[in-house]
Amino acid sequence: MCLQLGVESCEFRLKMGKLITFEGIEGCGKTTQIKLLGDYLRKKGYTIYETREPGGTLIGDQIRMVLLNPDNKGMSEITELFLYEACRAQLIKELREKSSDKDIILCDRFTDSTIAYQRYGRGIDKGIIKELNRIASNGIKPALTILLDLDVKTGLGRAKERNIKGRRKKAAEGRFEEEALEFHQKVREGFLKIASEESERVKLTDANRGIEEVHKEIVKLVEGHLLKADS
Repeated sequence: MCLQLGVESCEFRLKMGKLITFEGIEGCGKTTQIKLLGDYLRKKGYTIYETREPGGTLIGDQIRMVLLNPDNKGMSEITELFLYEACRAQLIKELREKSSDKDIILCDRFTDSTIAYQRYGRGIDKGIIKELNRIASNGIKPALTILLDLDVKTGLGRAKERNIKGRRKKAAEGRFEEEALEFHQKVREGFLKIASEESERVKLTDANRGIEEVHKEIVKLVEGHLLKADS
């Protein structure tokens, strides 16, 4: 339904039919798997646009620095939610301008992360989050979501090790890694609940395995989706 979104937004939503998102807890390997899939699909002749949340735009990257900076421990839950939604609104605006000639858009996190982190992790009302997601995303939903599932302790260990290895940018983005284990467990449970409720769209993938094994499974899922979309 295109109510309050405008004709331009509705037309754009159709162009976003091949939006594929990657979700999961900290350290699950989303960034690595997006790069591998992007490279694979380009070799198959597809034109690919890779982006991320928070970020993906000049304004979004500045918001990302605020959201993920460990120095901002005192950020309120509502401030956090609105910053994520502002970042998403800017991303959607620029995707409309930049991705019209792309076959597939790969996005590192999208609205599912907001539900998992801010609803299940923070406890903010789900109805509020869903409405803000709808407004910020212009009603756009992923055609396929890959959920990389991983044990929380393993994921946090990977994320913290990544940050320690002299990657200054990553070290400056460790605010969520400093959250209690219980918070991350709630986030993981939130993602699994989303997957159980929307199994047609959200495909659960075991991220405890090797990078190449996970990549091969993702390729099968994506190729199956693309065949179905083209039929």
